[in-house]
Amino acid sequence: MTLYSLATIADQLAARGGHEKLAQLAMLLMSTANAEIEALNTRSYDGALSRCRVVLAALFGEPEGRSFDVKFWDGSIDRGNNPRSPFTLVLNRPASLRRMLLPPNELSVVESYISGDVEIEGSMEAASKLAEMIGDRLRSPLAIARLVGLVVRLPGSADDDLADARFPERARKLGPRHTPVRDAAAIHFHYDVGNSFYKLWLDRRMVYSCAYFHSEQDSLDVAQEAKLDLICRKLRLKPGERLLDIGCGWGGLVMYAAEHYGVDATGITLSQNQVNYAKERIAESGVDDRCRVAIRDYRTLTESDNFDKIASVGMVEHVGLTHLPVYFESVFRALKPGGLFLNHGIVSLGEARPKPVSEKVFRKFWKADAFIDKYVFPDGKLTATDDVIAAAEGSGFEVRDIESLREHYAMTLRHWVKSLEEKSDEAKNLVGNHTFRVWRLYMSASANAFATAAINIIQTLLAKPDARGYSNIPLTRDDLYAAN
Repeated sequence: MTLYSLATIADQLAARGGHEKLAQLAMLLMSTANAEIEALNTRSYDGALSRCRVVLAALFGEPEGRSFDVKFWDGSIDRGNNPRSPFTLVLNRPASLRRMLLPPNELSVVESYISGDVEIEGSMEAASKLAEMIGDRLRSPLAIARLVGLVVRLPGSADDDLADARFPERARKLGPRHTPVRDAAAIHFHYDVGNSFYKLWLDRRMVYSCAYFHSEQDSLDVAQEAKLDLICRKLRLKPGERLLDIGCGWGGLVMYAAEHYGVDATGITLSQNQVNYAKERIAESGVDDRCRVAIRDYRTLTESDNFDKIASVGMVEHVGLTHLPVYFESVFRALKPGGLFLNHGIVSLGEARPKPVSEKVFRKFWKADAFIDKYVFPDGKLTATDDVIAAAEGSGFEVRDIESLREHYAMTLRHWVKSLEEKSDEAKNLVGNHTFRVWRLYMSASANAFATAAINIIQTLLAKPDARGYSNIPLTRDDLYAAN
């Protein structure tokens, strides 16, 4: 029993019975406890290293109870309980923890890594759980107050030096979220990092979306071609049909469909960098007579476009919940009666689940999703599966098939992260250290989110039945899995 506990008991007894001696005992015990705590504080806060260790213990427990190691700026290491620690948290200077935890929210944790105050050696995917671990410790005002009380005793401060990596505030002033001009700015921010940067870690076809693995031994090139082929099979593409790819990236799908399925393929995007590169690749591949890409917003699609089949791969995440009806209505307009639309996109598993008010308050305080909005996908917001389905059916589509590729995306992201890390020097030379760190963290954290079922990715096959109700779908899925 602690001195504080004994003092409290003595004080309560004195209050009940009016015993002067008990009251004196309580005062003595309390005084002794305060003296011991003051002495402990003096010892603990002698130097920056000791102060950091106190904060780390408050957040993660003592070193022997942690699953990871911590390395300090002086080279000393606090070993965790795992001889094969998945990662080491490196504090590069005495002020690193202050940068990481003040204010105490997810964005501060993330920005301490982007700035270089904190380094991660080992698995970034495993380390991406740090923010969640810290958040779990800060679920009460008392815990927050206690942590802040410890953190403010840490040395130093840091200037905000991350403006070069953030979505610029001037772009947010272009208009409300998901207006065409602001959507274009958001797309430019994410996709115009530079084609050379994406080439470092994407497959040879430059497909920036979830691959499809028949085996864990498949290379990324093989798995991405399998994904493109799966999309073509689900759409039941036939020679001579007109295919539209919304958000076509660097033209991987339209080129594959034109080469292997004989369709006339059009891709649209809002990224000029993607259009320029895709046009070069199309010309080199010799399919420019039946394959093209252009700058175009999905909202400009009309009935006169009259496509037989439409695909959208990794585009719906940029649309936003309030614009889902507009998105599906635009696609429905541009599709022939009897046509098929394959919508491939990430969804949130948590959005559909009820949340108590306390959780909503905490997420706002914790600045959940602020990293993605500021540094990765500005204005993007994942929606629940039922929101996607409701908007599609509300626009006139019939849902014919839904398939989750969650595990496939975790595997895809791990391939990307591995390639990016292996070519880190080249990447930093191309985009700078801050942007390299943003992408390493974003893709690693996404791999963890898919692997742990925090988010999902679904392919939804939608039909636009003709006047007779014909949907151009076979009775079974046998054709999807038949040998090429």
